[in-house]
Amino acid sequence: MRLCRTILACALLLPLPLLAANDPAQLRDLAAVIALQGLPCGAVTSYEVKGDRDFVATCKDGNKYRVFVNAEGRVVVRKA
Repeated sequence: MRLCRTILACALLLPLPLLAANDPAQLRDLAAVIALQGLPCGAVTSYEVKGDRDFVATCKDGNKYRVFVNAEGRVVVRKA
């Protein structure tokens, strides 16, 4: 199960072109990654692209998370 989550999370954060901050697919992908980490969010309402595979997501409940892939290739979600 953990391997499945890691693969899904990595697939969601593959190198993406700089997308508009309202891309519905990206909003859903970020919400899924945050949920897989067990963090409160509900839905991502907007996001900011900080770099390649690096985003700051704003949730409907007001929480903000930085979602990125670290040097070891692991998806990390941190409170922003």
